[in-house]
Amino acid sequence: MTFSRHTLLAAALFAGVTPFANAATDGTDGEALCAQAAYSMGLRYQQRSAEVAALQRQGYALATLRLEQAIADHDENANLAIITDLDETVLDNSALLARDMQACHDYTTWDTWKHWEREGEPRLIPGAADFLEFADEQGVDIFYVSDRYQENEADTIASLEALELPQVSKDSVMLLGPPKAERRAEVVENHTLVMQLGDSLHDFSGEFADADLEGQRRLVEENAERFGDDWIVFPNAGYGDWSEAELNAWEATLEVE
Repeated sequence: MTFSRHTLLAAALFAGVTPFANAATDGTDGEALCAQAAYSMGLRYQQRSAEVAALQRQGYALATLRLEQAIADHDENANLAIITDLDETVLDNSALLARDMQACHDYTTWDTWKHWEREGEPRLIPGAADFLEFADEQGVDIFYVSDRYQENEADTIASLEALELPQVSKDSVMLLGPPKAERRAEVVENHTLVMQLGDSLHDFSGEFADADLEGQRRLVEENAERFGDDWIVFPNAGYGDWSEAELNAWEATLEVE
């Protein structure tokens, strides 16, 4: 990811982040420029804003309503299931991202993630526990389909158990290995899948994983009726396929009054 010096300085100062720390010097004035300061606005929104907490609770309230409807629409022998992603859907990992950014380390290289999986303490996304407990009480099978590392399976299961989430086991926690589409297909073999929850579009369909950003936007339009119905999306301003997209700017000359 490439940023101009002035753009990064403006973003860092606006967000209250010191842009010079633990980075190589720029070769001109001897000061080091921390490019990761550009992540600060998104992380502040994701971790600290009341709006994100409201959106997360709203997402789980809608998921509860839709699940109630799905249960009513199926008979007792339907063997209903839901699939949920973990990171930034059930688990809040923003503390790791903030730590890396403050150390001027690019967390989108994911080379600190394994340590976090083993020893980190993620928080629950607001509303997640109540929704999952409701699904469990209604006899709906829950599958946690995540791209966390398989080698840390025991640590991820321990984290979920420490957070007292229901139906946590080696069978229900399906981690990185086969693509998510294949893991979802395993669930569908023996269940009626009535809902999927995630923060990234590839949490819902393999078509999104294979598409570029414009293709993803087109697929969103083609699947518009599913969002808010059996596909529930949660906000994630920390990382995603969109992170290097070009912005569309107003072409008028800047004027201040």
